[in-house]
Amino acid sequence: MLVAIVDDDAVVRESLLDLLEVSGYSVVTFASAADFLESSRIPEMRCLLLDISMPGMSGIDLYKELKRRNIAIPVVFMTGHAQEALINEAKRAGICLFKPFAGAELRRAIETAIEI
Repeated sequence: MLVAIVDDDAVVRESLLDLLEVSGYSVVTFASAADFLESSRIPEMRCLLLDISMPGMSGIDLYKELKRRNIAIPVVFMTGHAQEALINEAKRAGICLFKPFAGAELRRAIETAIEI
């Protein structure tokens, strides 16, 4: 199962990559929403781990763009310091985890997002 991580923080991307690969997931990472949108692997993706607050296109904006393009990928939003309005919007769209979170919590969120 291919999981995509979109987060502007390289340390977060790398630690999530390591955690998910050890858990048996195939993982691709992107430093920005724009990089993600250029990927040819989007049709393969089963879940998207998406940072809410990023420079340029935010995670919420990327989610809206995917909806506009009729691309249905289950999303788990992640945040460490987003504004309350963005957090509420993310929660309405799906699952939202607050950094830092435990590996078991992340794995449960991914499985739940895929089931929805």
